[in-house]
Amino acid sequence: MSDIDDEEFEQLGLTALEQVEKTNTSGNQAQPIIPQKVSRVTTHAILVNFRQKGNPLLPHVRNVPWEYAEIVPDFVMGNGICSLFLSLKYHHLHPEYIYGRISRLGKAYNLRIMLVLVDVDNHQASIQELVKTSIVNQFTLVLAWSSEEAARYLETYKAYEHVTPTSIMEKPSMDYLTQVQTCLTSVRGINKSDSLTLLSQFGSLKGALSASREELEQLEGWGPTKVNRFLEAVQQPFMSRSVIKNPESISKEI
Repeated sequence: MSDIDDEEFEQLGLTALEQVEKTNTSGNQAQPIIPQKVSRVTTHAILVNFRQKGNPLLPHVRNVPWEYAEIVPDFVMGNGICSLFLSLKYHHLHPEYIYGRISRLGKAYNLRIMLVLVDVDNHQASIQELVKTSIVNQFTLVLAWSSEEAARYLETYKAYEHVTPTSIMEKPSMDYLTQVQTCLTSVRGINKSDSLTLLSQFGSLKGALSASREELEQLEGWGPTKVNRFLEAVQQPFMSRSVIKNPESISKEI
């Protein structure tokens, strides 16, 4: 399947032929480059739209190769992965530009990135607008505050093109301390330092969960708000009140 549909490709071909005829008429023998269809299945390089020539991020793409190609999006980082690039400075001058690019791209590609370079100070309203636009048109909005940062995002998407999700997921630890910390820090306002304080003071998870308000208030860094949140979390029942009032519902489900 091609990034450029047949109708669009024919139009590009006609434009190129017209250029050839004009060249022959003027006596100049130099032949213009006729655009070729580019497969969406890329190999080792990031494909770059010719309209991105002069983009200051390109010199910073050093860790993966890239090459120019006749493509609809600005960048293609892999099979089904593409990106449109937008400078907020340009967006302020030409707000209609990005909507035309989105319309031209249509529904192509599975992962669609809108890479936005934040190069203006008054960016809040524009970013809010682009967030809504990205959601409606199924884009992932990525903000970069420099050309170097924008280049790193493109490199990362290309580098992880064939990596499975499990390889970048956090590896759960099975040791006791990590599991207890995970349990305790699930309470809002309790961090890892607080969990270590609880364990060192009360010796075990059972001792921490059985601690009284007075004991908790003696801990360093534990104010009334943190104590209240912790006690509320550990003292509330594991089942909802509606289930407790209607225990027969549990037996029916079983």
